[in-house]
Amino acid sequence: MADVSDLVEARLRSALGEPDARASVTFLGTERIDVLRFVDGDLVRYATLGMSAAPMTDPAAALADPERGPRAELLLSVRAGAARTDEVLRPLAVLAASPQVEGVVVAPGSSLDVGEPLWPDAPFTSVLVAEPGGLVGDLALDPPLEPVRFLPLLPMTPNEAAWKRVHGAAALEERWLSHGTDLRDPLRAAVALTD
Repeated sequence: MADVSDLVEARLRSALGEPDARASVTFLGTERIDVLRFVDGDLVRYATLGMSAAPMTDPAAALADPERGPRAELLLSVRAGAARTDEVLRPLAVLAASPQVEGVVVAPGSSLDVGEPLWPDAPFTSVLVAEPGGLVGDLALDPPLEPVRFLPLLPMTPNEAAWKRVHGAAALEERWLSHGTDLRDPLRAAVALTD
């Protein structure tokens, strides 16, 4: 079977076109994570490459299975030109390395926090992991390997992240929807969290 990262890159290119930039980040004791940038009109899309090379393992598991377990890559879409969003490359690589470094399983509904602004002057330090399947479809791999899922990331302000911890991901997404929040605006304010 072909290398998983090669298959993932081919899927990203078929869904998003040719990337116009690539950055690589390596953390001590981990495999390299690439972040690809795709420009689509007034949107910039960032996609990780390398997170899915190994399956994510439940930190409570006694032994990591080298083949079985969920695999994913991360996608972030923002409007171009309003902020220096290209500086999100390192934070995205940090998030993509978290399964290897911290033993977390990244799944829809979970929150990921980098502890600093995602890019200069960003009002966001964390993201909500959304449901896959909209922009880039799952990539099936030969059994027993699970498919690679492409998980969209929705930036959250600290207040939104705190509200989500209390009320849940679905409630926050409903609030964004009901208020017409532009989740691709790199400088947006927090959604109203009280009625």
